[in-house]
Amino acid sequence: MEPGICYIKPEYLVEDAKKNAAAAENVNKEENNKRKHSEGEGNPTNEQTTETDKNGKGRKFQKNNKKDRKRGQNKHRPIYKEDRNLHLCHSLINGPTEKKCALENCRYVHDLEQYMANKPEDLAEKCPVYEAKGYCPRGVTCRFAKCHLDSEGRNIKNPEYNENLPPSTCNGITSELQIRLRKRDYDFSRCKQLVTESEKLRDARKEKQAAEKDQKQNEEEENKEKPVGSCVDEEETKGRDVKQNKPIDFAEKLVLSPLTTVGNLPFRRICKEFGADITCGEMACCVPLVKGMTQEWALTKRHESEDIFGVQICGNNPNIIAQTAQLLQETAKVDFLDLNIGCPIDLIYQQGGGSALMRRTNILELTVRTCAAMNPLIPFTVKMRTGIYADKRVAHDLMPMVEEWGASAVTLHGRSREQRYTKNANWEYIEACAAKVKHIPVIGNGDILSYEDYMEKRKIAPHVSSVMIGRGALIKPWIFKEIKEQKNWDPTSAERFEMMRKYVNYGLEHWGSDTKGVENTRRFLLEWQSFLYRYIPYDLMMEPPQKINQRPQSFRGRDEMETLMSSPNSQDWVKLSEMLLGPVPEGYTFMPKHKANSY
Repeated sequence: MEPGICYIKPEYLVEDAKKNAAAAENVNKEENNKRKHSEGEGNPTNEQTTETDKNGKGRKFQKNNKKDRKRGQNKHRPIYKEDRNLHLCHSLINGPTEKKCALENCRYVHDLEQYMANKPEDLAEKCPVYEAKGYCPRGVTCRFAKCHLDSEGRNIKNPEYNENLPPSTCNGITSELQIRLRKRDYDFSRCKQLVTESEKLRDARKEKQAAEKDQKQNEEEENKEKPVGSCVDEEETKGRDVKQNKPIDFAEKLVLSPLTTVGNLPFRRICKEFGADITCGEMACCVPLVKGMTQEWALTKRHESEDIFGVQICGNNPNIIAQTAQLLQETAKVDFLDLNIGCPIDLIYQQGGGSALMRRTNILELTVRTCAAMNPLIPFTVKMRTGIYADKRVAHDLMPMVEEWGASAVTLHGRSREQRYTKNANWEYIEACAAKVKHIPVIGNGDILSYEDYMEKRKIAPHVSSVMIGRGALIKPWIFKEIKEQKNWDPTSAERFEMMRKYVNYGLEHWGSDTKGVENTRRFLLEWQSFLYRYIPYDLMMEPPQKINQRPQSFRGRDEMETLMSSPNSQDWVKLSEMLLGPVPEGYTFMPKHKANSY
C-alpha cells in the first residue's frame, strides 16, 4: 500500500476511481507540458533579458521560470457583494413609524412598501434568531420576518423576552472608543513606560551575559587540569510540579487553535459544545486594532459559552503590540492574550511580523517582557513554529528565553514556516523543546485528527502540558468529544447535517438574518465545508483511523447525503448551503479563500 493514501473498503469504492485518477493525471501532465513549452523551457533559470521601456532605453531584469506552487490565498476569487442601494434605511427596520430619517443625504431605501414588494420570499417559517432570543433586531429586513411581524408589519417581541439580560456576545468596539482611537486620545502612557523598563532589563541582561561569558572563559582556563564532577540542581528538575499562581491553568486542556477565516465565533460555539476547554479568536493585526477598525475588532468578539477565551494578536513593532495588549486588557473581556510568532503568510512575514519575529529576538524580547508585565491577571502567551526553515530549527533555543522573559505559556506547532502544512508535525522535536522549559506549560500542536493520534502524541511528548487542535477540529469538530470519551465517534450524515444547521443558526444570530447576514453565513459555511468534506466515515476505512495528511480513494457514502458531504466539488457544497439557507443569488460562484495543500 502506498503511503499518503487512505484505503476504502471495496464495497464503497467508486468503480471508475482509478480510471478517473489516471485521466486527471494525464490532463495535468499535458497542461504542464503546454505551459513549459509556452514559457520556453530552454531559457536558463535566471536569464538576463533586455526590455525596452517607454523612453526607448533598455533595462535588464531577471527572468525566473520557477514553477508556481498553488499555495496561500485565492486572491482573485469571486466574492458576492450585495447592492447597497437595495438596503432599507435603519429608521424603518422595525416597520411603519412616524419618525423620519435624520440624515439629509441617506442613500438607503425609504419606501417601505416598495422594499417589501421587492424583497425575496422568506427562507423558512421560523426565524432562528427570534426562536433563540425572543427578538430579531433585523426586523422587516429579516429573511424569516413573517414569524415576528404583526398584522400592520411591525417587528414584535416575544412576551417572555427580557430586555435586561446581558447580550450573549461581548467585545467588539464601541463608537466612543473608536472616536478616541481615531483622534489619538487614548492614554498609552503605561505601555510606553513598560517598554522603557523592558529595554533596561534587556540591556542589563546582555551586559550580564557578556560578563558571565568572560568569567566562564577565565574559570575554564584555571580549571583545565581539575577533575570534572556533576551535580543536580533540584530546582531545575521539578519541571511541571512547580506551582505558580496563574489565573488560568493551561495544563491538561484541549485548546482550539486560532484559525483565520474559519475559526469564527459560530464555529467556536460548535467546538465548545463538543468539549473544547480553551478557545482563541482569529489572529488580529495590531495596527488596525489600534486604529479602531471595526472589521478587525470583530475578531475579538466572544460568546458567553466561551468560559476561557483569548485573543491572538500579530505585529512587528513592540510599541504597537504593547499598545494593543493594553487596549484589549482595558476594554475587552479576555482571559489571556496570545502573540503569534509562527504565522507563515508572506505579507505578514515580509513586514517583520509572524514567524519573522523568531529571528528578531531583540524585538521579541522587548515585546514579551512588556506585554507580560502589563497585567498579572491576564496571562500573555506565545505561539511559534519550529523555525523559519526546515533544516534550521530555533524553537529549542527560543522557548526557554520566552519563559525567562515572562510568558505564561508557549505553544509549539511542529512544523517550520517553510513547511507550511505539507509535512508531518515533528512531535519528537516538540518533546525536546518542552523538556527545556521548566516552569510554564508547553502546548503541542499538529496533526491530531483522532483519539489515537492524541494518545500517540502524548506518549511521544510527556513533557507537553496540553494539546492544541486546528485542522483536526475543522475536519471533525467532535474530536474533542472523542478524546474526552476515549473512543471514536462516527456520526451519521443526518447528525452531521444537524451540526451544520446549528452552525447556520449561530451564524444568523452572529452576522444577522437579513440578506447580508444570510450570505455572510453562507460564505463562512462554504469555507468550513472546504475542510468538512475531508472527513472519511470511520466504518468506510479499511485501516482506521484516518490520518490528517492522507488522501482518500474515491468513494461513495452509506447514503446520498453522506456522498454529497464527501464531495470535493465546491458546487456540491453550494447545494448543501441551499438546503439550509435557500437558493444562492443569480450568478453566484464560490472558491475557497485558501489553496489547501495539506495532503
